[in-house]
Amino acid sequence: NWLFSQWRAVSTQYGFSEYDAPVLENEDLYKRKAGEEIVEQMYNFVDREDHRVTLRPEMTPTLARMVLSRVRMSAEGSHNATAQMAEVLPLKWFSIPQCWRFETTQRGRKREHYQWNCDIVGISDITAELELLATMVGFFKKVGLTSADVGIKVNSRAILQSVLKASGVGADEFAKVCVVVDKIDKVGREEVVRQMVEDITLQIGVAEHVVDVTTAASIEEFKTLAGENCTEGVADIERLFEFAKNYGIADWLVFDASVVRGLAYYTGIVWEAFDRKGELRAIAGGGRYDRLLSLYGAPSEIPCVGFGFGDCVIYELLLERGLLPDIPHRVDFVVAAYKGMYGQALEVAAGLRQGEFRSRMSLMDHSEF
Repeated sequence: NWLFSQWRAVSTQYGFSEYDAPVLENEDLYKRKAGEEIVEQMYNFVDREDHRVTLRPEMTPTLARMVLSRVRMSAEGSHNATAQMAEVLPLKWFSIPQCWRFETTQRGRKREHYQWNCDIVGISDITAELELLATMVGFFKKVGLTSADVGIKVNSRAILQSVLKASGVGADEFAKVCVVVDKIDKVGREEVVRQMVEDITLQIGVAEHVVDVTTAASIEEFKTLAGENCTEGVADIERLFEFAKNYGIADWLVFDASVVRGLAYYTGIVWEAFDRKGELRAIAGGGRYDRLLSLYGAPSEIPCVGFGFGDCVIYELLLERGLLPDIPHRVDFVVAAYKGMYGQALEVAAGLRQGEFRSRMSLMDHSEF
């Protein structure tokens, strides 16, 4: 509850409104867009009316469904869907849903967890990414973490897409390459090259070039390695880092071309918060997903960007740094009912509670006293 209260406080401080949704979703909602890995991890089943449903593994598709429903309701009876969307958008929403994934449990990863989600819908400029990054940093600062404890790796999927396009790799392979590249910190260079060659059938020269480019240490090094034909998305990254100085969050951000995020729906800038000591897995992650709502029937692409922030890893990090508060389970008064005075004791307890004192009514049998 303490962690949730910090998330809520920061969300409202940065102008987000809270929403919630049922834990059960149509299975097809995730199969359409999330990528093979998350589909394989779903807790799905057939209900009594033969509907295929799942416990939500994440919240973004649910958000997309809710936003689209709101846009449709606003557009009823109107012949100008774009104008109606302009009345509804932009939206700044947050939620703290419970999510489930059937995956290998380990430190910082459980099959059931809570996740803080913040999303901005209707803004195509990087101002939305900056606002979300500032919100995330605002939380880190609120709980006592510094940029020496946590960094945020930032990249754009458009960068990798331009490299693959220049190498003659088709769009159909892009999502598969993203899933493999996303594992580079876990499995290493050689394994990533092997998977791209054997599983995706890229030429070994192309696979090695992709790895070289995505491990560039800076934006300038990336531009040198990638070449002039692979600069799509670089300008947005450079603008983001420039404005991050004005936001006061530049020391938290690190350019990392290997960060692409594993989910298939991301389209632009992506980021991942990490423990600078390198002892824990990713703390949080997010990115832009401009095409997701059109998959569910939006009349046109609606720009969206957001992040997900699980409770497991941040708990481990705060525990390790000694930043979890000691929350005493105290009461101000204990009211005991002695022989013949139970009614009066109830009145005392009620009065104390009305005065907002933490009061516990003793439930032991005091009739002998």
